[in-house]
Amino acid sequence: MAKRTQRKKLVDKLDKVFSVYIRRRYAKNDIAECFTCGKKDHWKKLQNGHFQSRKHYSTRFNEQNCQVQCAGCNVFRYGEQYKFSKNLDNTYYSGLAEELHIEANKTVKLDNTDLEMLIEKYEMLIKELDT
Repeated sequence: MAKRTQRKKLVDKLDKVFSVYIRRRYAKNDIAECFTCGKKDHWKKLQNGHFQSRKHYSTRFNEQNCQVQCAGCNVFRYGEQYKFSKNLDNTYYSGLAEELHIEANKTVKLDNTDLEMLIEKYEMLIKELDT
């Protein structure tokens, strides 16, 4: 039982650190913009929206799959999947949304070491944003 508890704590910590990074990476003066509707607000008031659901570990921590979203788009409008996909293709490259959809259906098992390494990576990237 201890291993499962440790893993859950690692996943929870990674979710938190990764979310902070996603919401802050493009923020200017702490103001970020919703990827799907353009609403601007303090990054702490916005959310880390996933194009492909968080249940898919193969894309859960993918930086392109995750974008800043307001609660209206992410929760109340179920992620605005259509707008999200169009914006992904326009922002990065045509076909990305389809690639993420395919990638999401692959099985990926992150062990505790993988999770710890990702936590360290995103903590470091957040520190770089502070400088």
